[in-house]
Formats: sequence, C-alpha cells, structure tokens
Amino acid sequence: MATRSRKPAPPPSRRVRVVPAATAGRFLPTLEEFIAGDGQISIGTIGPVSCAAIASDEHNILAALKRRPDETLQQLLERLDRAVQLALEDEIFTDEINAPIKAPR
Repeated sequence: MATRSRKPAPPPSRRVRVVPAATAGRFLPTLEEFIAGDGQISIGTIGPVSCAAIASDEHNILAALKRRPDETLQQLLERLDRAVQLALEDEIFTDEINAPIKAPR
C-alpha cells in the first residue's frame, strides 16, 4: 500500500480582529463621545510618571490619572472613562499627577 503524504497544517492566522463599528463605542462610551467632540486623550510617560492617561479639551484637563501597580491598560482606560464622565456631568475633575495648589495666606 502506498502512503499518502500529508500537507502541513497552515500557520495560524495573524489577522487582527476588527470590531464592528456598532459595538466599538460601547467599550468606553464617554471617551468615544469626548474624542468625537474635539476632546483629546494622551497615554504614556509624562514627566516622572511612567504611565499616565490624560483627557483634556481646549480649556481644561478633565482627568489626569497615574497607572496603578498591576493595573492593565484596559482598567486604566475604564477609570479614565469614568473620570471624564464625572468631569462632564458633575464638574468633578480628577488629578492624580499634579500636586495640589495651596491657596496663599
């Protein structure tokens, strides 16, 4: 009996999964709207802070967060989403980076 030669298995796909636009906005809804309305977010090293996330508009910094030990990037973005929501809805601004400014005596 003749043996058949087997084809090698194809390599695993390296495609990036594309999330449909209808579900893309559900992950971080406040940031999605904020960016669409000319808001900006920055993520990365800021001064001595090795990883931070900042959301600002043309006038104010709405939130400036430090990445916590063992915090994933997803968790940091979720906290930023909540902090921006607090700023927009309740005018509560979160700043974990800059030292508070003391009022003169």
